[in-house]
Amino acid sequence: MMDSIVLTQLLNVTYVVVTLVVIAMGLAIVFGLLGVLNLAHGEFIMIGAYSAFFSRSQGWPYLAAVPVVLAACVILGWVVERALIRPLYNRPFDTLLATWGLSLVLRKLIDFKYGKGFQNLKVPISTSIKFMGTAYPTYRLLLLIISVIAILILIVWYLNSHTGTRIKAMVGNSELAQAVGIRVDRLAQSTFIVGTCLGGLAGVMIAPLVPVHPYMGIDYILKSFFVLVVGGLGSLTGLIAGATIIGGVESAASAIFERTYGYLSVLIIAIFFLWLRPRGIFSHT
Repeated sequence: MMDSIVLTQLLNVTYVVVTLVVIAMGLAIVFGLLGVLNLAHGEFIMIGAYSAFFSRSQGWPYLAAVPVVLAACVILGWVVERALIRPLYNRPFDTLLATWGLSLVLRKLIDFKYGKGFQNLKVPISTSIKFMGTAYPTYRLLLLIISVIAILILIVWYLNSHTGTRIKAMVGNSELAQAVGIRVDRLAQSTFIVGTCLGGLAGVMIAPLVPVHPYMGIDYILKSFFVLVVGGLGSLTGLIAGATIIGGVESAASAIFERTYGYLSVLIIAIFFLWLRPRGIFSHT
């Protein structure tokens, strides 16, 4: 039987990689399909975490945070796309600055409401479960399973649904897609909202396992960006490959040395790819 420590570490690495895919997927969808680098993506993750904190502070079940964050992200995503992003499509530097400004505003609003202090949420399921003879936290294992299922469903939907086909047509040639009757503006808006909702849901998932504070989004936008740098833009395969490399290296370095070396290893890998392979491992869907 596999050694307990080795199995636990493998499960930890798998958990980190899978959750990193979920965290980065919202950014990958918006960046890869719409060409918009949403620097406020980390703040949508932060909003998801605070939605979980709000739900728990009201005495609601933890799952109540899901409709709360979906409502918040749909409304906010609709407003942001309509008022901020839509006028700036095909102007990447302007959208970069606009979403950076949005991230500052969202951060300050949460800071004003809840303060700069750390909020800690109780893990909804605090028990452990035996997996191949090794005890592992039930909540982490449940998140791992749910994340894998969600990723597979999204990939299958995108590759086989009529909406996925329309999105691919919009990305390939938006003018031609509009000429054949595809509402490109509504499709782009829906795509942006889906990206923000994925970020919010990721925040709900990880909230009990990390310190919740107004500046937590900075860490996640950096990790998401590194995943896209390594994996490549516009590629589902690249997203998974990038998350595997970034998450695997960070977990291994943090386990062997300490967390600081994990961050340092990720930064070195990202710089290496930006220097020698700026398009990433995969650059097309």
